[in-house]
Amino acid sequence: MRSRRLLYLAPLAVFAAIAAAAAFYLQSGRDPSLLPSALIDKPAPAFSAPGLEHGGKIIRQGIESASFKGRITVLNFFASWCAPCLIEHPQITVLSKVPGVTLAGINYKDKPADAARWLARHGNPYARIGVDRDGEIAPEFGLYGVPETYLIDRAGRIRFKQVGPITKQVLEEKILPAIEALRK
Repeated sequence: MRSRRLLYLAPLAVFAAIAAAAAFYLQSGRDPSLLPSALIDKPAPAFSAPGLEHGGKIIRQGIESASFKGRITVLNFFASWCAPCLIEHPQITVLSKVPGVTLAGINYKDKPADAARWLARHGNPYARIGVDRDGEIAPEFGLYGVPETYLIDRAGRIRFKQVGPITKQVLEEKILPAIEALRK
């Protein structure tokens, strides 16, 4: 009988342990939105992605990692089906106008027609767009999901990673100062 009572209390004990661990993490002062990247200060992964095409027309030329050399690049993974991508789109557009910075996009697991319509509707700020239709490039970058954005220096090394949408605050307080530091 006693062992049966313990069996009923086991799920409660597991829940209490998980709740205690979560409370400890939240009280630790760590920002849960900051996800570390093993790629920071390392070369961007080697890849080659075909350009975005729709209706027999090339919307934007593709991308290869070798094109990062010699220029400051912002690489943004996006998709037409991604609601947070639409939220960050005004900030992505601002980044496209920063002098000396190339804005490149990777269209992730999307249909070319959907991506082309989305860009036509909301604006296409990208200088180049590579297509990762089957999700083969994303794992090389350690992608958690879209949107994700990487700042790559002139040597082709990743210097900053933004997981989730770029807000105006993130743009002004993190990305633009990081770009300015790379210009020096």
